[in-house]
Amino acid sequence: MKRIALVGMPNTGKSTFFNRLTGASARVGNWPGITVDLLSAKIILGSTVAQVVDLPGIYSFHGFSEDEKVVRDFLENNPVDLVAIVLNATQIDRQLPFALQVVRLGLPTVLLLNMADEARHLGINIDARRMAEILRMPVILLSAKYGSGFQNVTQTLTRSLNASPAHAPAEVEQTFSEEHQIEATAADVLSAAVRVPKQLPENTTARIDRVLLHPWLGLPLFFLFMFLLFQLIFTLGKPMQDGVAWALTELRTLALEPLMSDVPAFASGLLLDGIYSGVGTVAAFVPIIILFFLVMTLVEDSGYLSRVAFLMDALMARLGLDGRSFVMLLMGFGCNVPALMGTRVMRSRDLRLLTMLVIPFSLCSARLQVFLFITAALFTVETAPAVLFSLYLLSFATALLTAVAFKSRFVSNEPFVIELPPYRLPTWRQIVLRGWHEVRHFLKRASKFITAGVVAVWLLTHIPTDVPAGGVDTLAGHIAAWLAPVLSPIGIDAQLSLALIFGFVAKEIVVGSLAAIYGLEGDALMGLMAQKLDWVQAYSFMLFTLIYLPCLSTVATLRSESKSRAFMVGSVLWSLLLAWLASFAFYQGARLFGFG
Repeated sequence: MKRIALVGMPNTGKSTFFNRLTGASARVGNWPGITVDLLSAKIILGSTVAQVVDLPGIYSFHGFSEDEKVVRDFLENNPVDLVAIVLNATQIDRQLPFALQVVRLGLPTVLLLNMADEARHLGINIDARRMAEILRMPVILLSAKYGSGFQNVTQTLTRSLNASPAHAPAEVEQTFSEEHQIEATAADVLSAAVRVPKQLPENTTARIDRVLLHPWLGLPLFFLFMFLLFQLIFTLGKPMQDGVAWALTELRTLALEPLMSDVPAFASGLLLDGIYSGVGTVAAFVPIIILFFLVMTLVEDSGYLSRVAFLMDALMARLGLDGRSFVMLLMGFGCNVPALMGTRVMRSRDLRLLTMLVIPFSLCSARLQVFLFITAALFTVETAPAVLFSLYLLSFATALLTAVAFKSRFVSNEPFVIELPPYRLPTWRQIVLRGWHEVRHFLKRASKFITAGVVAVWLLTHIPTDVPAGGVDTLAGHIAAWLAPVLSPIGIDAQLSLALIFGFVAKEIVVGSLAAIYGLEGDALMGLMAQKLDWVQAYSFMLFTLIYLPCLSTVATLRSESKSRAFMVGSVLWSLLLAWLASFAFYQGARLFGFG
């Protein structure tokens, strides 16, 4: 099997090209830390099966970030039949030297000039044939976003693969040329094959940036924009959520309960009240989760997040962080794990560790499911978006507080450099691929963690079998009694404390655990929660869930990325302490002022 290595700078559309070429669903965005793992997929080119490997986006081979090390190590230690270099055609004058670095490695190469449509729109004329003659390798103009030029791409890749054997350089470092030689060669190629207007016309990006990057209006507009997005998600998602919950309830009433009528009570309780109620309650929130990721895809792929990083850099610098740290916090809204891995683009270890310390406080999609359930049960449709938005603000606040507390321990002087890509709207194909990727990830977790979690919770609340289910004499009752002195002062009762324990494995289990504990689902479970809790207890529970232990996957990633068990343990203990103090202050303060 042949192997193609895909290399390029960040913001060249390399991952979009990978998705278009392979049909895979790599995460696409305008930030260099998003595609950090070595994603690969097999494709058929003519009569050849080829493995395409999407290497992390880097600016140079000469840096010392984790991504640059990953690319160097891969090319040094793996046979490669072909290197496909993806450049942004609108920035070819700045990016061509990187391509020449790759050429000097002595590997068979193909140069792919992406975003050729945008280059033409800006008046940039690229003579691909002339450039190919000078560089002595194929040069293709294409648009990965719209698919133009892809037939030529596949034909060129096929010919290049058949023409060259696999090659692994003994020492890639030794093949690098001096920078001034590369710059001189790049200047000659650009002079012969590229025509750039002396003055590029003002485009839509410049006009939008005058507003969104305004020194006084930029940040207020960002937070207003995020609030309106949450309002949109909740308004559109609530009817869909209710519809799924109704369908699941009808399925149980009309089909499953009659089918299980002859099954022993213990087994039917486990299957219906445990597994079905738990997984079904979580599944009802899938429409809102899909909407959330679709909206975040638009925000990420539009190029707006890089501008938010620029706006936040001055504030973050006072906290010992930089604008990239803020973007990683935003990436944590989807999942903390890839956000932690995204810190590999930071060269300073102290900056990276401090950023990893604050990322677990991001309100991830798993926590979002818990909050959607609680807000839907105890708050009106009019107030629920504001409650949810307040939790996002508190997520930022706890992260920033953590940075202030530990910035003297992790000191970094790494300069902040960021590229602001032009504004772009993703195609429907990109949005659908991203949405399917997230739903598939959710279903995988549902089939593993959530199912196992709700089974464990149901068993704990029903063993021994000769005592009332969920009572003080069950295993769950004994665990809750042990935790009561710690959690009672913050308004968390026995049932909620048990759900929090399993929430450490995966936050998706929390809602399913409540369904298994009470043997209810959907509207019935929401109604019961509204009767048992007042809004102060509910908010205290959500606040604790927001801040306390991240999921097991996040903790494992903290350990692997920091390469320090002490750092991982310290992060976990800090989050537990901060969660209890914040919930205690809120709960006792609200009670003191007569709320609830």
